Amino acid sequence: MTKITAAITAVGKYVPEYVLTNKELATFVETNDEWITSRTGIKERRILKGEGLGTSYMAIKAAQDLLKKSNIDPEDIDLVLVATATPDLPVASTAVFTATQIGAKNAFAYDLQAACSSFLYGMSTASSYIESGRYKKVLLIGADKMSSIIDYKDRATCIIFGDGAGAVLFEPNTENLGLQDEYLRSDGIGREFLKIEAGGSILPPTEETVKKGQHFVHQEGKTVFKYAVSNMADVSEKMLTRNNLKEEDIQWLVPHQANKRIIEATAKRVGVGSDKVMMNIHKYGNTTSATLPLLLADYENQLKKGDNLIFAAFGGGFTWGAIYLKWAYNS
Repeated sequence: MTKITAAITAVGKYVPEYVLTNKELATFVETNDEWITSRTGIKERRILKGEGLGTSYMAIKAAQDLLKKSNIDPEDIDLVLVATATPDLPVASTAVFTATQIGAKNAFAYDLQAACSSFLYGMSTASSYIESGRYKKVLLIGADKMSSIIDYKDRATCIIFGDGAGAVLFEPNTENLGLQDEYLRSDGIGREFLKIEAGGSILPPTEETVKKGQHFVHQEGKTVFKYAVSNMADVSEKMLTRNNLKEEDIQWLVPHQANKRIIEATAKRVGVGSDKVMMNIHKYGNTTSATLPLLLADYENQLKKGDNLIFAAFGGGFTWGAIYLKWAYNS
């Protein structure tokens, strides 16, 4: 019996038009372009403007971009997953609304949340559905409106995050392309170091929590950086070791775009040169769940069938992991 693997067969993206530069940030928080660039590698980020526009707006746009480019009938999609840390609403799933709006009326849908590792975990989930043989087309979208939960008076966070969305389609493959291996991890020790204090069941919203700014993201940067560097590098190296891959076997490292120094440390550990590292952090900042699919969309024209890709991510909670995937098509 031919083995079924789960391959990415199409990609799409959306980033808002508004560009928030380091220069503009310096007008409302104590910082400057040189300070931000040297510490993060970020020059600008996109911000979604407009009343009533949430994460679903960008998810829908990214999905529509994918559908248009690939000429896929949305009614053929079996499942829509939206990886996000910033859903439109509590309880009501952003994925369900997204699926309806793009015309995927035969699909079921739900959200997936693992902070900045959400899309990576989503790749595992989507692939499992495909490999089971139960479904043929799974649309995975990574989207976050981080500007909705950022305090633009907090220099530790406002310089880092941006808004955006990316989408990929997973389909069955019998050429041994697609997802080859994964190593996903989590550790609750990270819960205190990167979080939003209020708004959940422990501390519901009150006038006091709003006044105290407890509905914004808070992170202890040095601690998160330390864990991210070591863990992203560890899992990336593990992917190579247990799949008997050498540096020359890897065409691309696809790392979460949190900080240029974290990306460089991961690449060094894996042993790949900068020419094999996908990077767009300078343009978008950290778009959380959207970083990995945005990389694929930006580099799609450089990808070739059979290319070996190593994905790596690290997120709050803590969550992290790596995935080894063989690219399935030529653009």
